[in-house]
Amino acid sequence: MSPDRTTPSARQVELLEAAYQYVLDHGLADLSLRPLATAIGSSPRVLMFLFGNKDGLVRALLARARTDELAILDRLGQAGQEPIGLVPAADRVWAWLAVDEHRPLLRLWVEAYGRSLVEPDGAWAGFARATVHDWLAVLAACQPQPERDSQEGATRRTLALAVLRGALLDLLATGEHRRITTAVRHQLALLGP
Repeated sequence: MSPDRTTPSARQVELLEAAYQYVLDHGLADLSLRPLATAIGSSPRVLMFLFGNKDGLVRALLARARTDELAILDRLGQAGQEPIGLVPAADRVWAWLAVDEHRPLLRLWVEAYGRSLVEPDGAWAGFARATVHDWLAVLAACQPQPERDSQEGATRRTLALAVLRGALLDLLATGEHRRITTAVRHQLALLGP
């Protein structure tokens, strides 16, 4: 009998959280079920039973990472409030991205994004595209409606996203927070109204 895939068991949730913490520390690139299972107090057999196979586990881990990403983006959401504007929103996103304690999630995000581009099928399918749309939707929600609905508004939020993603890659590669933050703020100022 296979587990109910629609409602995860408490054990499945517990092991997913433990596996998520493991991949935040070790990445997904060379994920092997045996060391993972040992590290989280399980067995490869239990992981296979709960997640179907290694790809199923990777998909669950990517969904878990995306949940964290969306939670971050939701904090920018302007439900019931006036939009704060693209530049302040992008500045808030950068402030969050630049915090040292977020590096494990961001490295995992970059790894999954890259794998999604190189291996567009299987466990990674659609991750990069979905995350682009997630971020663009949040940036759009932060724009006043006339701007949000215009071609120029779409171009501006695409540029803001490109600046943030490029700066993130540079920050992860070098750790040079001050230099990169200065550049981000300079570019965001150019995006101002």
